[in-house]
Amino acid sequence: MTKRVIDYLKQNRSETYDRLHQFLKIPSISTDPNHQSDIKEAAQFVQSYLTDIGLDQVEIQETGGHPLVYAEHLKAEGAPTVLIYGHYDVQPVDPLELWETPPFEPTEKQGRLYARGASDDKGQVFMHLAVLEAFMKTEGSLPINVKVCIEGEEEIGSEHLYDVLEEKKEQFDADFAIISDSGMVANDQPTILYGLKGFTGLEVTLEGPENDLHSGLYGGAIKNPLMAMSQLLASMKSEDEVVLVDHFYDEVEPLTPEELKLIEQAPSEDYQTTTGVKETVSEAGFSASEHTMGRPTLEVNGLFGGYQGEGTKTIIPSTATAKLTCRLVPGQDPETIQNLLVDHIEKHTPVGVTPVIKREPLSAKAYKVDPNHELIQKAKDSYTKAFNKEAVFVRMGGSIPVVEWIDSIFDIPVILFGFGTPDDRLHSPNESFPLANFDRGVVALVDYYASLASNS
Repeated sequence: MTKRVIDYLKQNRSETYDRLHQFLKIPSISTDPNHQSDIKEAAQFVQSYLTDIGLDQVEIQETGGHPLVYAEHLKAEGAPTVLIYGHYDVQPVDPLELWETPPFEPTEKQGRLYARGASDDKGQVFMHLAVLEAFMKTEGSLPINVKVCIEGEEEIGSEHLYDVLEEKKEQFDADFAIISDSGMVANDQPTILYGLKGFTGLEVTLEGPENDLHSGLYGGAIKNPLMAMSQLLASMKSEDEVVLVDHFYDEVEPLTPEELKLIEQAPSEDYQTTTGVKETVSEAGFSASEHTMGRPTLEVNGLFGGYQGEGTKTIIPSTATAKLTCRLVPGQDPETIQNLLVDHIEKHTPVGVTPVIKREPLSAKAYKVDPNHELIQKAKDSYTKAFNKEAVFVRMGGSIPVVEWIDSIFDIPVILFGFGTPDDRLHSPNESFPLANFDRGVVALVDYYASLASNS
């Protein structure tokens, strides 16, 4: 069975890539209202493809925001049911001038496919659709039962998805879920994610005088909000990356000896090559890999206030603003951490300014599944065979809120089966995806689905 399916994928490679190019040409930027029609077009593209594949109950579901596309094929008696999740929306392309090729004109060069969404997540979603098509065209059916959920709001926090999954729990329920919206720890190193970090954050503005003031007339009498902000932020984390917010680490689930061994077995990222930095920093007592995979973080994502133009403007600005986010690990509750941040800010704000806090409305808990779970081990085996290299297990520093939602609503394992690489430049200009990973990735998915059917 698998040979026929894989042969079909190889023989139809050109047609598959042409259709993927059509998908990538749609500028489905979810955060920009000017692309509302493009969002609709992308959803219709997915709906049309799923219909052509031959799946049942293919429908566009309204969510209160951008729509999601649902489909199913439940004819594999006695076999497990998988919920395939992905998203068709993409990030903005700014700054456009840094793109070497137009972001919505897919371009293949040096073994990579360049386009916004090539890796995150249209390219990886399309791998699953291509595999479903190959099974249906060669076998007339799928080896396991399938439900498909492709949404259009992931890049803006999946604002409406939780309510849809909760409301339509029976429709979306499955034995396990699979998501390809992640990547490998190194090029050509198959990687199974068994954990993701949670997420929360807030925005704090320190308000000082009613308006900007002359720094000569008022310097020394009026607190400068920007100086106050620098002092406040410095109170939140030490120079050796230890978060100083009281009780921040109280509920952190420590890394086990087994997990430390898994991290050690995984190849370390060459940060100088992938990021351009000359040295790494990490929490005292932990390596960079241990910190990114298994320890919580607090970061300043934006910092602004005062004069931003060319030259000098001698003022004391009226306000200063910082955007803060935390990546959380198992044991930490997002709401609790948010409260701790608020308490710290209120306690440590310097005299002379007033804090105004805006809480991040979308948060998520961390997710972790036992790497020894049978479904995880089978994914590893399929991954290893397709890439001809032993797959490794890691926890990722990023957050995918839907993973924790699926876990909490359905209580099923989520298989994070990603094929991206550190060179993909997610969310940045010149996003790309290695074509070799597409070709090997579909083979891994074919083998995985077939292996699950053999146990039914």
